[in-house]
Amino acid sequence: MAETSNTQIHETQDPTAARAEVCVSQPPDMSVDGNDSERWIHLSFVWSGKPFELDLAESDRVYDLKYALLNLTNVPPERQKILGLVKGKLPPDQERIADLKLVSGKKFTLIGTPQGDEIKDPSQIEFLPDVVNDLDVDFSANPGAALAYQNDQRNIRKIKEATQKLQVNIIHPLRPGKRLLVLDIDYTILDTKPLTSGSLPSAECARPRLHEFLEAIYPYYDICIWSQTSWIWLETKLVELGMVGSNRDYHISFVLDKTCMFTVFTERSGQPYSHHVKPLQIIWNHFPQFSAKNTVHVDDLGRNFALNPNEGIKIHAFKGAHTQEGQADRELDKLARYMVYIAAVDDFRTLKHADWKKIARSLREGGRGLSL
Repeated sequence: MAETSNTQIHETQDPTAARAEVCVSQPPDMSVDGNDSERWIHLSFVWSGKPFELDLAESDRVYDLKYALLNLTNVPPERQKILGLVKGKLPPDQERIADLKLVSGKKFTLIGTPQGDEIKDPSQIEFLPDVVNDLDVDFSANPGAALAYQNDQRNIRKIKEATQKLQVNIIHPLRPGKRLLVLDIDYTILDTKPLTSGSLPSAECARPRLHEFLEAIYPYYDICIWSQTSWIWLETKLVELGMVGSNRDYHISFVLDKTCMFTVFTERSGQPYSHHVKPLQIIWNHFPQFSAKNTVHVDDLGRNFALNPNEGIKIHAFKGAHTQEGQADRELDKLARYMVYIAAVDDFRTLKHADWKKIARSLREGGRGLSL
């Protein structure tokens, strides 16, 4: 399932057409909490002889427009030709809708061939969040960038909409008084490349000491797995890794997939930059016992911390599971020592997780914490 856009879209004819219900939002004059001061723009267009309508908020981006068109017509962005919406070439994806100076009632034409509905490998699906550590962002060194993300009206609305859409399936009951670990999978606890290529089974792609790590932190933390891949692949990985459905001394409380993520836009070195993000606020909105005071997010991609930079613990990407270096990896031992150590801290907001490796090293050298 592709990422759901925040725009409201309708098909004026044939309401049962494919994808017409994929993208659902609040009415243009109403936010999730019923107090939206944003201006919405009503547009209509014709594609393949059929009329369609959609509403965009001024804080939306051109990216959101393309995504709405994809959901309505199944025409992927690279095949979309939009005529009559703006003069000249359509601006880049990061351009705000407000900057296009559109007026409600504007009409345009979409030309493009829809993609097939055949089942694809998740890595080939358009808009699949990437899991490669390229052009990553260190928010601990650039707090201003994170603040820009957090104050963006579009991102604030995206969090509200994601909260409303999210339905969490509790696998194991949450325990009173526990902290929360939000844990990534791909290249954090699993070398994904040999798994997807079929060259190694899941168990041999797992980061060394995975189960020992989870058993060590479980007395203190409930565990949420949040993957940038689809639910089908995520469920398969967890079962094959023995993280669910096996007799271990830990339990996974709940799982989130890529449909809970959305794209954010900023600049990097003066150039437009966009990426997906994991906003912890949608978890906190569903489970108020958790907050910035007691949540940590472990991921190999620092940019996933964009909306919650202070809660992020960045771990180096795990690759080469079949190599001698990969088999000697002990990153999870260090992380276990650190997480058990900070579990006694009343408010995690007083911590600087950027120093977690130094602290873990001092704990081992000083004989404190776990003997891992």
